[in-house]
Amino acid sequence: MIIKSKAKALVSVLLSSAMILSLVGCKSNEEPVAEKPTVEVKTEEPASSSSETIEETTDPNALAPGMMRSFLSGLPVDEKIGNRRPVAIMLNNLEAAQPMSGVSKADVVYEYVVEGSITRLMGLFENYDDLDKIGSVRSCREYFVYTALEFDAIYMHFGQAAYALSLLEEDYVDNLNGLGEAGDTCFYRTTDRKAPHNVYTSAKGIEAGIKKLGYRENHYEGYKGKFKFCDLDKEVTNEGGMEVTHMEPKYRINKPWFEYNPETKKYDRFQYDGPQIDAETGEQLSYDNVIFQYNFWTQLDEKDYLAFDCHSGGSFQYFTHGKMVMGTWQREINEDNYNMSAIRYYDQNGDELVINNGKTFVCVIQNTEVENVVLK
Repeated sequence: MIIKSKAKALVSVLLSSAMILSLVGCKSNEEPVAEKPTVEVKTEEPASSSSETIEETTDPNALAPGMMRSFLSGLPVDEKIGNRRPVAIMLNNLEAAQPMSGVSKADVVYEYVVEGSITRLMGLFENYDDLDKIGSVRSCREYFVYTALEFDAIYMHFGQAAYALSLLEEDYVDNLNGLGEAGDTCFYRTTDRKAPHNVYTSAKGIEAGIKKLGYRENHYEGYKGKFKFCDLDKEVTNEGGMEVTHMEPKYRINKPWFEYNPETKKYDRFQYDGPQIDAETGEQLSYDNVIFQYNFWTQLDEKDYLAFDCHSGGSFQYFTHGKMVMGTWQREINEDNYNMSAIRYYDQNGDELVINNGKTFVCVIQNTEVENVVLK
């Protein structure tokens, strides 16, 4: 891992985590840092007033009738949106498919490597009602399905690798396949790009496909979400963590990176030598939270198809407010269906990680690539 010299000592914490990883650490001339970084959740101070103190104050976390906290972002949303199962849409990340459409409306985005060292994105959308164009949409890899199940999402893809067929056929996987029964209902092609970069979906297509196949439209009873968000009147500052304002997961083809913007307190996303833009808004993608999640992996065949272990656990780095803390991830035990249980993140004290409300980008990285990741 390539980082500033002042931060190198913290790399040993990641490399010695129980789940990852007997990998080569970075050299450093500094003494190891004794203190473990901690996540500080800071309460916003109320504005001062010259008037008399009012004994009764409004609860900043109280929501108006008909509103709830989003399972994807932690922000207040209409109950009809918050209780709705999100859709997890496979997004084409090849250079010929840029810029993507609609991706900025995804509250959570995952990026994994697929064959040939290219990456594919999966966007999780809960409020897609005003979107007429989302995509372009590409085919399934089974590790994306396991991730979609964490969010109780309906999985959308156009075709699949042979290795994913048995998983897609499980009765607990609700999926909308462009090559399946609802394909013509959910997806359409444009004429501005050549196949396979011209397949898109829309709010109308999503809703029609869900109804056609009779899928459950709302979260199952007892669903509690994946992330643990801070209260609405607080923010996570990663106080005591490593200062990191530039991160590169070191994917080899699109070569993405994130830059912290202190004015917006968000991380701007770049790839293919420039800002990553949503074609529908013209704006650069930016995120309140970025997570680098390290997974064990294997190559399945000579065609370079990969498999990621989404169950055994590993290490992660969490970036927010220009600072980074580290910890371990593990999939919780769900006695009813292990594959539908969520991965949880735990800090170095063993407490579940609290993250900021807002959008989150997760880069899932091969654990053997940890030493190549750039942080500075």
